[in-house]
Amino acid sequence: MMTLSRRMIVSLASFPLVLSLAGTASGDAVGTAIQSRLSDLASRRIADIAGDGIVSLPVLQQVYTVSTRFAPVWDTPVLADPLVRALESSAEHGLTPGDYHLEAIRTLRARPASSPQAAADLDLLMSDAMLRLAYHLHFGKVDPERLDPDWNMARVVEGFDPAAWFQRAIASGDAAGALAALAPARPYYWELRRVLAEYRAIAASGGWPAVPAGPALRPGMNDPRVPMIRRRLAVTGDWIGSFPSDSALYDDSLAAAVRRFQYRAHETEDGVAGASTIQAMSVPAARRVDQVRIDLERARWAMHDLADTLVVVNISSSNVYLMEQEQVTWRARCMVGQPSRKTPVFADRMRYLEFNPTWTVPRGILAKDILPAGKRGEAILERKHLKAIDGAGRVVAPSSIDWSRYTASTFPYALRQDPGPQNALGRVKFMFPNHHSVYLHDTPSRDLFAHSRRTFSSGCVRVENPLQLAERLLADSVRWNAAAIQRVVDSGRTTRVDLARPLPVLLLYWTVSVDDQGKVRFSDDVYRRDAPVLKALDEPFRPRARPLGKPAPPAR
Repeated sequence: MMTLSRRMIVSLASFPLVLSLAGTASGDAVGTAIQSRLSDLASRRIADIAGDGIVSLPVLQQVYTVSTRFAPVWDTPVLADPLVRALESSAEHGLTPGDYHLEAIRTLRARPASSPQAAADLDLLMSDAMLRLAYHLHFGKVDPERLDPDWNMARVVEGFDPAAWFQRAIASGDAAGALAALAPARPYYWELRRVLAEYRAIAASGGWPAVPAGPALRPGMNDPRVPMIRRRLAVTGDWIGSFPSDSALYDDSLAAAVRRFQYRAHETEDGVAGASTIQAMSVPAARRVDQVRIDLERARWAMHDLADTLVVVNISSSNVYLMEQEQVTWRARCMVGQPSRKTPVFADRMRYLEFNPTWTVPRGILAKDILPAGKRGEAILERKHLKAIDGAGRVVAPSSIDWSRYTASTFPYALRQDPGPQNALGRVKFMFPNHHSVYLHDTPSRDLFAHSRRTFSSGCVRVENPLQLAERLLADSVRWNAAAIQRVVDSGRTTRVDLARPLPVLLLYWTVSVDDQGKVRFSDDVYRRDAPVLKALDEPFRPRARPLGKPAPPAR
C-alpha cells in the first residue's frame, strides 16, 4: 500500500491555500462553518480549535476544498465511532491518546447538535487527529534526528499525496483499518504490543515488591529476603509453584527461578542472587512499561521497508543477528563501545569481507590510548605488536620516536598491526565503509564474550564466531564453505572477498527484546539513551519545521 511521508503533515507549504468564501457544495451551515474555520486558521485569525492546535492544516485544506467541497466527513457514527476507538487504542502502541484531541472530541460529540460551529470544529479535529495518528504510527511521534545527529535512517517518500490517502481511507469505510496498516508489520513490533499490555496489567495491579540489597544469596542459605524474591519472581512467571513453609531457605527451586529471571534480564545465569540481579529484580514495573513504550517508538522509526536479508546489531544487549525473511537465522554475542566511546546508531551497507586483515590505529585510539602510553614511557608498540611506518613506507624503530613532541594531529607515523592471532581485528572484518570508522570484526579477546555486559570496544562491534557469519554471508557452499574459509585464514594472507550484493546493516539500540519462545528480555540502558526518548514521547507533539533530512545511504 502507499506509505506516508514525514512531509505529509510537517511542511506547512506543501499545499496551496485554495480557500474562497463562495458557497459550499453541501450548501449547509456546517459546511460554511468548516470553510470559515479553515480560512481563519490559514490567516492565523485563530490559533487552534477548541483549545487544540491543528497540525495538518495544508492537508485539511486540500481534503475539504477539493474532495468534500467543505462537507463534513465524520457526520455519521458508522465512520466516527471506529475512529474514536482507534484514537483511544493508540495507547496500545505506547502512544498517548490525549495527543489526538480526544478530550475535545468527546466533549463536542456529547453535544453534536449544539451549533454548526461546534459540528465544524468536531469534524476538523477528528480529521486532524486521524492524520496525526497516521503520522505517528508510520514514522513515530519523536523526531530521532533531533535526539541523535548521527541518525541516517530517515524515510522520505516523494510524490505521495497525503490528502488522497485520507480520501481513500474514508471511502473504504474503514479509517481504523487504514491507520492500523501504517504501523510496522514486523513480528517484533506486535510482540512488544503484547508485552506492553502484560506489563501494564502488572503495574496496574501493584507491580512487584522491591528486594532490599544484601549479601549474595546461594542455595542452602537462609535470608529474610527470600520470601520477597519468591513473590517478586512469581509476578513475572519465573517462580512456578507454591510457597513453602520454610520460605526463608534459598533452595534449588528458587535458584532455578533466579536463573530464568537472569536470562530475561541479560544477567549471568548462575542462580546466585547477587547485587546486580537484585537490582534488576527491583526495577519498578512502571519503568519496564516505559522501556516497552520507548522501543515501540524506536521500531516506528526504523522497522519499515526493511530488506529481506540484513544484519542487525542490538547495541544495548550486545547481540548481533542475521535476519532472513523476518526470521533470525543466526545470532551471536558481540562487544560494543565503552560508554565513553559509544557505538553509534546508524545504517549502512556491507560491501566486502577481509580475512587476515591488517589494523591501522585510528586517530581516536591514537589520541586516547597510544600517545598517552608512549608519553608515560611504556613500550606500547611492542606490547600491541604495532609497527610505526613513516611517510616513505619505512618501518622505524619504536625507540626513535620522541612521543613528547606529538599530538594525534601531528603524529607523523602510521601505526599498523600485521595479520595474525594477536591482531585487534582478529581473523576477519566485515566492511561497510562509513564516516564513523565503525564496522564488525573478530577479536583475539574471546574471554570477554562470557561477560553479561560487553561494553569493551572503542566503538566497533566485535563478533563472536565470526567465521560462521562469514560463511552465511558469502553463501557459496563450494567456494566459501567452512573448510575453504579456514584454509584462507590459515594461509595468513590478507584476502578481500566482495559480497555478491551490498547487504544492509543496522546498528540499533533497544532495551527490550522477545525471544523465539515469546519470553521478554530487558537489557541495561548502557548509554543512557532511553530518558531523552521517553521525555520527548511524553511531551506534547512538536511537528518538525522543515522536511525531514536524508534517506538511508544508497548502495555505492
